[in-house]
Amino acid sequence: MQSSVVDTPTPDCAERTVARPFVLSRPHGTVVAEGIDDRFDCADAAAAALRTGHVRALAGALPFDPAHPVALTAPHTLRRTSTPIGASSPAGLPAIRVVHTIPAEETHIDRVTTALARLRSADDDLVKVVLARALRLRSEHPVRAADLIARLVGNDPARNGFAVDLTPAGDAWRGRQLIGSSPEVLIRRRGDVVTAHPLAGSAPRHADPAADRAAAERLAASEKNLAEHAHVIRALRAVLEPLCTDLDIPDLPSLTSTKQLWHLGTPVSGRLRDRSTTALDLALAVHPTPAICGTPTEAARDFIRDVEGDRGFYAGAVGWCDSDGDGEWMVTIRCAVLDADGTTLTAYAGGGIVADSDPADELAETSIKFGTVLDAFGVRR
Repeated sequence: MQSSVVDTPTPDCAERTVARPFVLSRPHGTVVAEGIDDRFDCADAAAAALRTGHVRALAGALPFDPAHPVALTAPHTLRRTSTPIGASSPAGLPAIRVVHTIPAEETHIDRVTTALARLRSADDDLVKVVLARALRLRSEHPVRAADLIARLVGNDPARNGFAVDLTPAGDAWRGRQLIGSSPEVLIRRRGDVVTAHPLAGSAPRHADPAADRAAAERLAASEKNLAEHAHVIRALRAVLEPLCTDLDIPDLPSLTSTKQLWHLGTPVSGRLRDRSTTALDLALAVHPTPAICGTPTEAARDFIRDVEGDRGFYAGAVGWCDSDGDGEWMVTIRCAVLDADGTTLTAYAGGGIVADSDPADELAETSIKFGTVLDAFGVRR
């Protein structure tokens, strides 16, 4: 049975997302996958099935490591709307608490210190590396992905949120859900227009408006953060220039914000040279960016493998692509994985390390980034 793509005027409410393998809420619309016609753990096989017309749409998640299995579903119906998931009264959640820090905070600081030794060495080509840590959470009673995404979307002024069934990636992921609220657009394609909005460089927000404004101004003028952001832009330009004409990348980043953080972001746009290049093709080409891996990519990825092990789907991408090649992929940050038992979650946060980073500051940055998930889920800190 071949899948269909349907445009509808209003999004399904979050309550209906529980049986869906994929939900993505964005300021400009919601995409919901309904039913399952096929599953793919191989990105190349999924892309080929879409290109040959075997399936009409794909939705799901890409892992951090491109060598690992993907979790892509060919839905029976891909339902798209022009508005984000609407405001609702999400069900109350059971008590959720932090039960384990992975690794211990002292170990994360040691890892940053080890990275700094390499970053400051004249004999090492590593320029930037993103290091992450995790929190193991435990819910008093089983919790549904539908209720978690409702909380995340409701807690975000931009109404970003996603929930993805990871079952296609294999037995280790069966029944597990990737849930989050990412502000970062990896890549979007509509017709021949390609856009992205990479984020790199951040600063905590403040309740006092004057202090908040001052923090934003300091970030915009920070040589460290501007240099970190420039690594991302150079890498993105190198990938997109062969694929796009009229590539427009501003010389300097601008400020963008979430509830917890100010970010340096750069709106990128261009036009495809070849209309056969799909949104999935573009996502696979640009991922992983220095924003979630480092520079150079291979050196940073090797370092991450050595010190963190397998990241799974954290710092990967979530998104969709239809048979026209249109689609959108978000960087998988500000997220958690809900285990099949419904009571165990693992939340993730990371930060970019460059030569003049401070280990204590980097630990504090990850703590702030955990706030997106912890605050939405009512976790006490």
